[in-house]
Amino acid sequence: ACLCFRDVPNVDILVWSELPTGAGLGSSAAYAVCLAAALLTACRAISCPLKEGESTARWTEEELTLINSWAFQGERVIHGNPSGVDNAVGTWGMYERGKEVSLVTSRVPMLRILLTNTKVPRSTKVLVAGVKEKILKFPAIMNPVLDSIDAISQECQSVLEAMPANPSPEYYPVLEELFDINQHHLNVIGVGHPSLDRLCRVTASHGLHSKLTGAGGGGCGITLLRPDTSPLAMEAAKRDLCACGFECWETNIGAPGVTLHSSSSLNAEVLHALSES
Repeated sequence: ACLCFRDVPNVDILVWSELPTGAGLGSSAAYAVCLAAALLTACRAISCPLKEGESTARWTEEELTLINSWAFQGERVIHGNPSGVDNAVGTWGMYERGKEVSLVTSRVPMLRILLTNTKVPRSTKVLVAGVKEKILKFPAIMNPVLDSIDAISQECQSVLEAMPANPSPEYYPVLEELFDINQHHLNVIGVGHPSLDRLCRVTASHGLHSKLTGAGGGGCGITLLRPDTSPLAMEAAKRDLCACGFECWETNIGAPGVTLHSSSSLNAEVLHALSES
């Protein structure tokens, strides 16, 4: 409604992404969140939090709530009936059982991962329906599995929050074990796929641990990379994954959510793209 009260000039929107779109990675939600934040700032419905000399800044919780509500409307346009989880993660950085949690970059570590796209198409709607059917058919079996998946998430959160204060390499085997348990549970509830099993086997042969991400049933998987992961082991894993017909990227996960950046904080590739637009 706020957009009705002020004139917003015509704008050209340039989208820059280093990750693939349409691969179940929440890129549409990231786009919707950034678009909502930009337009709300442009029409002065929310403040411009960036002060002179700062490289990045974030909005207030109230303003983030407004950004998230508009981003959700964008997701509805794109997906029809989205869960709202992806746009909440894009806004706040984390989503936990119906409440949004801001991640503070100084408190939560940035993790290196290998992101692999199996290129196997899947339908989120069909997968969700299959899980619901299993829960209705075997509630006494399925509900404890879902509770266990939730417990894995909470344990993982505890580990991540403990890591910055005590950056011990001992945390990584714990995360790897949680990855493995989670992947097995996801297979139990019916969102696995032979391509994802193959991805896990290939990375395991190089001493790495993987799990699916997104809806499952194909799509993408993530592989945790320790700080001391050998570059040779990683390159060998990437080579074997590509030989399966998969596509791989090395990237990081762990961010505070939607953030306003000064031009000086943008990387060279983005600045080059902007200068050519």
